[in-house]
Amino acid sequence: MHTLPTIIFLTLLLASCCGNCRAENWSSFRGVNSQGQSAEKDLPVTWTDTNNIAWKTELPGEGWSSPIVYDGTVYITTTTDEGTSCRVLSIDSHTGTTNWATEVHRQEPGAKRKQNSYATPTPVADGNQIYAAFADGTVVALDTKGKIAWKNNDVAFHSLHGLGASPILVDGLLIMPFDGSSPDKKELGWKIPWDQAVVLAIDAKTGKTAWKGKRDASRVGHVTPIAVSNGRRIISAAGDQVAAFDTATGERIWSVYSQGEGVTPTPVVGDGVIYTSSGFEEPTIRAIRLGGSGDVTDTHIVWEQKKGVPAMPSPLLVGPHLYTITRDNILYCISANDGVPIWNKRLTGTHSASPLYADGRIYILSETGTTLVLAPGDKYKELASNPLDEKCLASMAVSDGHFFIRGINHLFCIGNAKPK
Repeated sequence: MHTLPTIIFLTLLLASCCGNCRAENWSSFRGVNSQGQSAEKDLPVTWTDTNNIAWKTELPGEGWSSPIVYDGTVYITTTTDEGTSCRVLSIDSHTGTTNWATEVHRQEPGAKRKQNSYATPTPVADGNQIYAAFADGTVVALDTKGKIAWKNNDVAFHSLHGLGASPILVDGLLIMPFDGSSPDKKELGWKIPWDQAVVLAIDAKTGKTAWKGKRDASRVGHVTPIAVSNGRRIISAAGDQVAAFDTATGERIWSVYSQGEGVTPTPVVGDGVIYTSSGFEEPTIRAIRLGGSGDVTDTHIVWEQKKGVPAMPSPLLVGPHLYTITRDNILYCISANDGVPIWNKRLTGTHSASPLYADGRIYILSETGTTLVLAPGDKYKELASNPLDEKCLASMAVSDGHFFIRGINHLFCIGNAKPK
């Protein structure tokens, strides 16, 4: 039986073999299973504000959700009216023309960190509908014409950090974690672990809640989940805990203690091992072998490493190497087999966006809008440094030979003006 990483590889390979006949869909945060890898070829290596820009479209309001691309359309979320009006935008990926901009919900803006926004969760699409989550816990679905299909507000979300995780689609279910804190007692869920976190599964067709998974004792987190074991398990991490849930029922199958609140990076997976990081207090990278039941902290941790722990950007797994960016903006290349650092390099600027691997290269976007292009391997090798004069916190998307970069005011399409 194929493991999920094998299936992901075959999916990417099929997309690659199709070549120009069909663009790869980048349908969720970090693409296929949130792993930050693309099978696209002939991608640009160099660009500037004025060179190799296919188009540049102004975005209304504020938001740090990443763009997604499906069947020639970019979807992105934002809020206007100081976070009250929640909107989903549809933009033609070839021209940058806005097809529609639908207000899907009105919320009361709550607490958040200044680096966060009221539209941070990246939407996800399946070709029939687009699904988006907003800061108060409301989840909505729209059809491709911008008409609202359903709205689910079964979770009244609160966090002193705001909402940062993104939903995923698995077997007809929309999975969205809500790892918040108490609206009444600030320390609960933040300084003090509690049992009120929810991993929500919504029927993608009807919008009805299918199940609510419970973490037990955990604290605030912003981690987008991933699917493993041919989609039978959902791996969802938060403060103090990495857990596996049964996709069909929401039962918590196993967990690993991982001390630290405010954790953000999404896990990556390869060869039956997931690579996670913990948050504040005891930042640690952990390689965890899949499987088992109950608390597997003492039996399933392959290795731990306290150097090179990513804080905001998710790690990137390319071959035998794990690439991470620390809170001090140091890029680490770490052996995925044993956790030993191979090299590190201090980067220029601050980094929030997660790195991307495509066309044999690693792309790293800084908050000043500069994209560093590297060759993967056991030595640091810089290929290009590409400036955009705009603040960027969202992760890049890639489709049809182009990169899509969200800035604070604009959406940029990087590459030749003519689509493939």
